[in-house]
Amino acid sequence: MGLVLDTAVTEVEQPATLPIIHLISSSGFYGAERMLLDHCQGTPGQHQVVFLDAPVALIERFRQAGVDSLACRNLTELLRHVRQRRTEQPLINTHNFKGMIFGSIAAALYSLPLVTTQHGFTPRSRKQRFYTWASLQLCRLPQVRQIVCVADSIERIHRAAGVHRDKLHVIPNGLPETASIPAGTNADTPLIGYAGRLSAEKGPDLFLDALIPLCLSHPDWHAVVLGDGEERETLQARIDDAGLAERIRLLGYQQDMPAWLSRLSVLVISSRTEGTPMILLEAMQAGTPVAAFGVGGIPDMLSDEHDGLLAIPGDVASLARQIERLVCEPGLAGRLSAQAQATQRSRYHLPVLAERWSQLYYRARGLTG
Repeated sequence: MGLVLDTAVTEVEQPATLPIIHLISSSGFYGAERMLLDHCQGTPGQHQVVFLDAPVALIERFRQAGVDSLACRNLTELLRHVRQRRTEQPLINTHNFKGMIFGSIAAALYSLPLVTTQHGFTPRSRKQRFYTWASLQLCRLPQVRQIVCVADSIERIHRAAGVHRDKLHVIPNGLPETASIPAGTNADTPLIGYAGRLSAEKGPDLFLDALIPLCLSHPDWHAVVLGDGEERETLQARIDDAGLAERIRLLGYQQDMPAWLSRLSVLVISSRTEGTPMILLEAMQAGTPVAAFGVGGIPDMLSDEHDGLLAIPGDVASLARQIERLVCEPGLAGRLSAQAQATQRSRYHLPVLAERWSQLYYRARGLTG
């Protein structure tokens, strides 16, 4: 099923430039960070990103892309910075739990409007479950003017928690225009790919559960795992034990994802939980066939047998069957990829979504006294 874009945001009188302070805590350039960078470059407004905890390289990446960025080591530094800018009446946009905590305090102290972007929840541990609960409670605060959920499934979580629906809007992630999509290599050797953090919620272990038997059954198949994280050593040990070290390679974080997507026969998304994965949008845009678990916002983005193949969440045998179909049935893979490109262009195109973001920001600003 396709995502029905939220239409509740209405036109308001808009000043020429709206200052927006984004707050995010981050360990690297992942989906939320990619979304935020594209957002700052493609959405109207005077954007500034305040990193509450992030590697220097990440901050420099934003700066080199032309986005005003700085680091605040603690709440005191953030409040000092916001106080210096309060005469501009900036809007605060938070992007994760720590950002929401700090942003709520700053918004309350200086009577500023706050928008929070909910990229998704990963309640797999006690700490993560607490963060999820606390985030939903913070959404009830009066200074939280608007809540943007990147997928219908995330909005449903908020509604179930009693968050007022007038605050809630679904605006999915989108991709900007791309100058060109690299042509595929059309190599005879199938190459299956995983791209993402090597952490439990992203399911790299489930990727191996599906790929190891497939590689053992198909001696000409190869796979790559693109990304870093705490599970790297465990994953490598499993690959070594299967005798597949030459055919399933852990290549670490890769910056040139378009080039990799052009080489893949199939991109596999084996996540246990998701919002609107940026890597899925990139694959759709590039025309790379996708096999994925139908979790989170993924079924909002892909319709099974229409523009991708979905597997039963957590069922690695189901996922393996979908991967095998895409590799062994090139006609099917080509049809799904062409339709996925059309879906991305029509529903997840940043120049279109940017206008809806702009309207939402000004609506939030208009709700302040």
